[in-house]
Amino acid sequence: MKKLILLTFLCVITITSQAQTSLVDYLTTAMPKRETRAVWLTTLANLDWPKTYATSPERIEQQKQELVDILDKYQKANINTVLLQARVRAATIYPSALEPWDKCITGVEGGVPGGDYDPLAFAVAECHKRGMEIHAWIATIPVGAKGSLGCRTLMKKGFRIRSFSTGAYLDPSDPSVAPYLASICGEIVRNYDVDGINLDYIRYPDGWPRPSYRLGDTPDQRRSNITAIVRAIHDEVKAIKPWVKMSCSPIGKHADLGRYSSKNFNAHDRVSQEAQEWLRQGLMDQLYPMQYFRGDNYYPFLADWMENRYQREIVSGLGTYFLDPREGNWTLSDLTRQMYVSRNLGAGHAHFRSLFLTSNKQGVYDFEKQFNAALALPHAMLTTATMGDAPVAAGASLVVRNDDKSVVIRWKSVAPYYNIYVSNTYPVDTDDPRNLLFARFVGQSLRLKNVSPDLFFAVRGMSRYGVETPALQEVDNAVSLAPSHVSLLANDGNTLSLPAAAKLTDADHYVVLTLQGSAVRSVKAKTIHNNQLNIASLPNGMYSLQVWGRKKRSFRVGYFMVRRGM
Repeated sequence: MKKLILLTFLCVITITSQAQTSLVDYLTTAMPKRETRAVWLTTLANLDWPKTYATSPERIEQQKQELVDILDKYQKANINTVLLQARVRAATIYPSALEPWDKCITGVEGGVPGGDYDPLAFAVAECHKRGMEIHAWIATIPVGAKGSLGCRTLMKKGFRIRSFSTGAYLDPSDPSVAPYLASICGEIVRNYDVDGINLDYIRYPDGWPRPSYRLGDTPDQRRSNITAIVRAIHDEVKAIKPWVKMSCSPIGKHADLGRYSSKNFNAHDRVSQEAQEWLRQGLMDQLYPMQYFRGDNYYPFLADWMENRYQREIVSGLGTYFLDPREGNWTLSDLTRQMYVSRNLGAGHAHFRSLFLTSNKQGVYDFEKQFNAALALPHAMLTTATMGDAPVAAGASLVVRNDDKSVVIRWKSVAPYYNIYVSNTYPVDTDDPRNLLFARFVGQSLRLKNVSPDLFFAVRGMSRYGVETPALQEVDNAVSLAPSHVSLLANDGNTLSLPAAAKLTDADHYVVLTLQGSAVRSVKAKTIHNNQLNIASLPNGMYSLQVWGRKKRSFRVGYFMVRRGM
């Protein structure tokens, strides 16, 4: 069980002369309870996973174990979102009725792994087991080499495809592209419990000729073509499962800013992505802009994304791969400062890509664990959907404590997920991320070993949209009684009937007090029989009754009046 301590850490980062905020401001920013912390897990050419081909039962198990090891590392760093490349280049890592298997799984294009192994289904189960969201990362417009099986399959279906030195691409102006890509995403959402669809390369390719201004080939029309694809995918996904998050990874600079140039490479004007408009229209729930830049090429453009997010979520894509000297010349401080500033502005972060994070380039994985010292929940979706009924205790109390220092937490509800909180103060502050013990827990009971008697628990249900219900506190049933809500406790002048809510599993003793707060009688809980408290020695008057637990905390049960011979 995690230790509840003040989570403090020291990190050395370089602040350049361009910084407008001091390092102390970033280090003292409260850790957020809601923050997307993501990683792109690349399957293209086996870059991140898998490293072993699934060509036998033994090698399938090895391929699975590779993924488990990666996800375990994510979990230790409190990563909460995995962007797994599910459609690679017109080929998939799952059995599709529309496209062939990608070669990354078996080493052969169209190769089917043996048995009932489904890599995407396995990944979904393993991510959810760890309380992580998993989003299917979809490469949209690229279709691989012209001679690849995926590309040939699309050509046989009659799609317009153009080839460049970087590979072959679907023509975004082809009217059949939008419904086809929507069907791919629909297939995934119908068959898998993914939490999101992340569209990659939803744009015109870099080598595509500039607009000709003939036959409708204008910048506005190109943006309209891409938006039509986005809308078709959005409508298909939301019609099936409206809680699945729609996101994409646009170019890291939306457009030129008043004081800062995008240097002729931006989302809106160069590659026809109206990403901010997609947020405004609700076609996207999140954006993961690929901000693989430093200095003035990063910070002003991050601020622009945040200022134009229309109450939706921005997750800054980090160029973590530049920490490898073969890829770039970044230092760890280049990246960590971006992470601090992103958090300060309310943005999440996503590492591109997994291998560079998990291999701890320049200590980035160690820093990630420190930066994410407490769990965080991904942001809830902007939705009108209700959060549902709050959990209630399954018995007299939410928590049952056993002599072997184990506790059993049981509750009743119909929520798909539960967030479990723990603290050494009552009531548990469920807005403090340091108190979050388990996120997206599935089930309605949990057993914990070697639990300190000084800890309290609380449970909040959470909807598919990420909206939490009010908290069920450990002793809710015992402390909910108050004189303004209940009648006086029943008694006959000699015995007082204890209410059912007073029977705490950890009750140590009961105390009777005058209204001035003076204790006039104390009774050990174990001496009480048939739930009756002897009050024969008390004079007439008004009293309150408190119950004390073994944690040395007390709660008022209610008030009663002794009225003999009146």
